[in-house]
Amino acid sequence: MNLILMILGAVLVAVLVAYVIVKFLPLNLRWIPSILLLALAIFLGFQIYGGIMEPIKFNEQKIVKYAKVVNSLKIIRDAEVKYYEVYGKYTKDKAGLIQFIDTAQLALTETKTIVEQVNKGGGIIVDEEKRVTDTIGYEPVIKYFRDRDYKTMFNVPGVPNTEFELEIGEVEKVPGLMQPTFRARTPKRGILDGMNESLVKQELEAIETDQIKGEYVSVGSLEEVTTGGNWPPSYDRKIADKE
Repeated sequence: MNLILMILGAVLVAVLVAYVIVKFLPLNLRWIPSILLLALAIFLGFQIYGGIMEPIKFNEQKIVKYAKVVNSLKIIRDAEVKYYEVYGKYTKDKAGLIQFIDTAQLALTETKTIVEQVNKGGGIIVDEEKRVTDTIGYEPVIKYFRDRDYKTMFNVPGVPNTEFELEIGEVEKVPGLMQPTFRARTPKRGILDGMNESLVKQELEAIETDQIKGEYVSVGSLEEVTTGGNWPPSYDRKIADKE
């Protein structure tokens, strides 16, 4: 909007200068407003270029900022998933989740099919197949977090003294069956602090499928059973390429 007003203002000034030149200025002085108009044209050109480039630079910078945040959220998500595998629930205890990664063990299981003879009565014995799951060992949870900065995973990258919100809840997936849920998130505004305010406002209202929707960058949900994030697949590819 500011760029449009600036262009309209410049056009109006140019028309007025041209009118003054034709009506009042002698021929030997007409070079002065010509230089002024040239300077105005150069200034306007720079402003138009800046107005075009600003949203492009904003998008490039926000993607870099968001990618770091998404990477931390993926570590939190993976930690919660492993916690669920062990305890059948999620946790909102941040320090406890870090300690879980450091100390917990995951059971290694093996499922196989065995054949048992079953007495059906009356001297009738039949073979029936049965699936049996056995624990064959254990592995440390930290195995899945080596070379990942899980110790500081709750610190929001680029936002000093700020941690991700971490909440847990339950959702009735089917009647009578409650399923645990979790959600970790942080406001976009803090991540984009110091950037163009009008573009930040547009970003907070983003609804496009190739954008991070809404006012938060988040993973999980308290309203549905999911461990997915609200970022588009392009962020997963960027992180994978970086790794």
